[in-house]
Amino acid sequence: MLKKIIYLSLSVAFLATGIISCKTGDVARAENKAVPAEFAGAVADSANSASVKWKQFFTDPNLTALIDTALQNNQELNITMQEINISQNEIRARKGEYLPSAGLRGGAGVDKVSRYTNIGALEHNIAIVDGKENPEPLQDYTIGAYATWEVDIWKKLRNSKKAAVNRYLASVEGKNFMVTNLISEIANSYYELLALDNQLAIINQNIGIQTNALEIVKLQKEAARVTELAVRRFQAQVLNTQSLQYEIKQRIVETENRINFLVGRFPQHVDRSTETFDNLVPQVVQAGLPSQLLANRPDIRQAEFNLEAAKLDVKSARARFYPQLGITAGIGYRAFDPSYIVKPQSLIYSLAGDLTAPLINRNSIKAAYNTANAKQLQAVFDYERTILNAYIEVANQISKVSNLQSSYELKAKEVEALNQSSAISNDLFKSARADYMEVLMTQRDALESKFDLIETRLQQMNSMVNIYRSLGGGWK
Repeated sequence: MLKKIIYLSLSVAFLATGIISCKTGDVARAENKAVPAEFAGAVADSANSASVKWKQFFTDPNLTALIDTALQNNQELNITMQEINISQNEIRARKGEYLPSAGLRGGAGVDKVSRYTNIGALEHNIAIVDGKENPEPLQDYTIGAYATWEVDIWKKLRNSKKAAVNRYLASVEGKNFMVTNLISEIANSYYELLALDNQLAIINQNIGIQTNALEIVKLQKEAARVTELAVRRFQAQVLNTQSLQYEIKQRIVETENRINFLVGRFPQHVDRSTETFDNLVPQVVQAGLPSQLLANRPDIRQAEFNLEAAKLDVKSARARFYPQLGITAGIGYRAFDPSYIVKPQSLIYSLAGDLTAPLINRNSIKAAYNTANAKQLQAVFDYERTILNAYIEVANQISKVSNLQSSYELKAKEVEALNQSSAISNDLFKSARADYMEVLMTQRDALESKFDLIETRLQQMNSMVNIYRSLGGGWK
């Protein structure tokens, strides 16, 4: 009879499972991993700079020292490290859910019932030990062990644990992506600091040149060769250049403090190279193949792990529609007197199993299932968006490297031409063959062209750093 009941219950449960399964189809959409065979404007080659470690990619010892310090002290990175620990604990929690749970239990109590009730009258007339009636009030002592276990038939709990593992791996990749961005941000700020130092040196040099020109104009005024207007215009030019000096100094302070923030320390001087910024030459970065982005970019791998977790969440949510099998067991001793607690007659035990399946009012389960499906689609779109963004970033930087190189070459020629023009205008002015406005305009154009040349070189260095980051380099 018991077997018939069990078989009947299982049959009903599996029938309900079949009916439910027909109504809970996944809203699935396969992710698109396809990428072009090569980057636009680049020759297809498997050589990839992303495999180069950052200590080999950046050779300036001052820059590498800053990066080393940042990897230890950056607060945002340390916060992310704690997110990884949280994800690890989530795995332990999910693993514990599908393993049996066991514990010890002990208890003591007292119970007094009225004799003028059916239970009280019955207990009064029953002798338990040595012909004696029940003690009054009745004490109750219990010791024992118990265990509970939800049998994970449909892998609901296992899939939940696997999803937690994938989210842990995603958090690790998130940390790697942050490391890549942190390194590139420090490198870009460092090169900006070198550029500002170079601009400050140029300003100081121009202040000297303009001051000498001012003195010459004053002498010419005394000789009645120019008017007071020329003196005032030259003086204004000197003052304007001197004001630029303090603007550059302020930008240097702010850039230093930005670096100090990234490395996790209070404002202080940032040690840096004294080499002329123009002498820095950006190294050649090999882009490799677009398909290599899937393995090298931490943000793509993070999106991939999140997608796998979302798929497992759908499976776990679907399993909630199916029958759940739970087993409980217990064993111990129970008696009304502590002296009887270990007697064989005081032994108690229990074993029970229950099979439950939702039939009506499943709105909360359906809502959770639909939400899991929607999140899975979100993860698919996010994964595809991340791949597309990575490809475009690299393509943009490849084009930028080429265009900046051509721009730098032309600007270098412009600086050379304007330097010669400045010298010629000064000579012509001394011999009264050129107007002072021509001298001032030429000096201003020469200064601006030098600043533009430094700015172009800075963009080249930043582009070198950014393409290295876009390829997925820096976290290894």
